[in-house]
Amino acid sequence: MTPTPRDPKTPDEELLSAEWPQVTTELTDAQRVERISAEVERAFDALSHVHDGITVFGSARRGPGTDEYERTRELGRRLASEAGATVLTGGGPGVMEAANRGAHECGGRSVGLTIDLPFERGGNPYLDLEVEFHYFFVRKVAFVRYSNAFVAMPGGLGTLDELFEVLCLVQTEKIRPYPIVLYGTDFWCGLVDWLRDRVVADGLMSPEDQDLFVVTDELDEVVKICAAACALRRGDEPRP
Repeated sequence: MTPTPRDPKTPDEELLSAEWPQVTTELTDAQRVERISAEVERAFDALSHVHDGITVFGSARRGPGTDEYERTRELGRRLASEAGATVLTGGGPGVMEAANRGAHECGGRSVGLTIDLPFERGGNPYLDLEVEFHYFFVRKVAFVRYSNAFVAMPGGLGTLDELFEVLCLVQTEKIRPYPIVLYGTDFWCGLVDWLRDRVVADGLMSPEDQDLFVVTDELDEVVKICAAACALRRGDEPRP
């Protein structure tokens, strides 16, 4: 017995499950393309004055008082005050909030690219600019376009998705070699070891691809790398 089609729960499901008979089709392909195009245009317009952006990825599940939150708050402050960076995050709670909070509290610029999720509504209270998205892939385009480096704090599937998206773009030379920093060796070492001992060892990744990212426990190193990336964009340092 064929189930009765149900309404899509999100705009993404309406788009990505449009060929499934179990999900009601609400838009034509032309309407979907128009909606995606409008979101890209709106994001580009809202972010057009954002320069020297540094994106910080990380978990929404680590709140104030946790080590991850407090270290990320300090990172956000130092990126803004020492690197002169605009701090971009996904705009949500947890580690994202911490990075925005650190930048905001020292008078730096704090930006959140929020996503429409059923369990996460609205941005955190430390955003100077919030840009809302329906589509994850449009949001990722915005992160890449307006960032000069990426810092991955400990996080879950969302953080891993964003991290590997950027790594893949750099590895395939779709974008220039942005600095990518993984903060927290204890957290990231299992993944790094697996990439080396299994993926590289099996010939599924080139050994030199391990150089696409830096793993560190030192905030000084993170800030130094990000400051150099911002200086490079401004033309203060020669392009390698």
